[in-house]
Amino acid sequence: MTTISPPPLPTKAFANAEAACDYVAEIYNRNTGFIRHHLFGLTQGIIPQGKVRAFYPQVQVTSTSYAKTDSILPYGSLHTPGVYRTTLTAPDLFRTYLHDNLTQILNNHGGVIEIGESTTPIPLHFAVSATEHLDGAALNALGIPLRDIFDAPDLAFTDDEIANGTFIPPAGGPYPLAAFTAPRIDYSLFRLSHYTGTDPEHFQNFVIFTNYHFYIDEFRRVAHEHMAAGHEHYESFVEPGNVVTLNSRHGGGTKGTDPVRLPQMPAYHLTAGRGRGITMINIGVGPSNAKTITDHVAVLRPHCWLMLGHCAGLRNSQELGDYVLAHAYVREDHVLDADLPLSVPIPALAEVQVALERAVAEITKLEGLETKRIMRTGTVASFDNRNWELRDQKEITQRLSQSRAVALDMESATIAANGFRFRVPYGTLLCISDKPLHGELKLPGMASDFYRTQVNRHLLIGLRAMEILRDQPPERLHSRKLRSFAETAFQ
Repeated sequence: MTTISPPPLPTKAFANAEAACDYVAEIYNRNTGFIRHHLFGLTQGIIPQGKVRAFYPQVQVTSTSYAKTDSILPYGSLHTPGVYRTTLTAPDLFRTYLHDNLTQILNNHGGVIEIGESTTPIPLHFAVSATEHLDGAALNALGIPLRDIFDAPDLAFTDDEIANGTFIPPAGGPYPLAAFTAPRIDYSLFRLSHYTGTDPEHFQNFVIFTNYHFYIDEFRRVAHEHMAAGHEHYESFVEPGNVVTLNSRHGGGTKGTDPVRLPQMPAYHLTAGRGRGITMINIGVGPSNAKTITDHVAVLRPHCWLMLGHCAGLRNSQELGDYVLAHAYVREDHVLDADLPLSVPIPALAEVQVALERAVAEITKLEGLETKRIMRTGTVASFDNRNWELRDQKEITQRLSQSRAVALDMESATIAANGFRFRVPYGTLLCISDKPLHGELKLPGMASDFYRTQVNRHLLIGLRAMEILRDQPPERLHSRKLRSFAETAFQ
């Protein structure tokens, strides 16, 4: 079959990241526009006489030396002489990310950045915005499968081999420049809109996951107060359906329409310049949801994510409402066993731990050893069986005792492990809502004043921890613990 493509664009060399980003956008916009042009023509009965194909932009850099870089950042370095390459997508969304990474590489290695067209076709599904209106009836009436005319997503380009550390490049390259290829990123961008009910452009670099809707209610309350008060840092608040409330210092007001029903994992975004706000997502219950959403959020390369939710306390000395700061994880969630072997340790990250401890002290007004009255630091176990209590108690209790676990939930280990896997700094602060091993269950109407107070504070602690992390320089937050010995140069 004949292939119909736009005229090829030349590969150009740049010593300036700004100009390189401009050319990436030029290639991407021209090529996606070419695909959309033929698609909209098809709705009018204009059938292309061949396969419509256009390609993703590509960035390539070359290293000729084993010389060590002088950077204190854990990314931006080319580990071995050779060619490094990756495909690129959504240049408007990733402009700041791409600019910062290219600048870091140029600072460390000099030379030039080469931008051109790749040999990876852009699938039709990823060239069309989710907000663009198509005459679906006209397309169906043609009776021609779209795959006969346009490229469809190919799973060969959307796997996680690079992030998992299982991809073996040929000697001398091309080595991967980034953990995710363009089709893999596009796949997740579309999934994020589907699962969260908000567009990827609204996601912020500091993300909180929760398994309890109360935290979302409290986040919404705090966010709307910030908007009404003209908060100096945050610009807007975005809710499912892309409903946007502007900060009163920008005129205030709300635009957009609430969705008829909430999506599966609704997301809420307290936005700030350069993505330095806070996103909160109600992931519901279970490790499958936790893996699904973090698989997709990871392509946005956030600076940190936290798990903030309820758990079961495993020690008789704990009270309902006490906090648990995870410093280790027992992984019995199993959803990541094929991607991250259980033999791989998931370390606590000092920067995140310190921020959470500081936030607890600031919000509760307790200091030093006094915080131990309401918070334990210890191992959190994550199970994939919500009704684990119904199994052989002797076996389970023995395993939990051997691990020294102090709390149990279904999501924290998954979120931490996927943070480790995708090089996203992570942490966990949980609130004890029951103690099933000790027969202490929270029944309706029996919540103590202490429990209610602690739950109300929990969200504020998470927000404060994110603000502390936000104000740190990136070289402190992006720990070298998360980088391998042959790591991609992009963060």
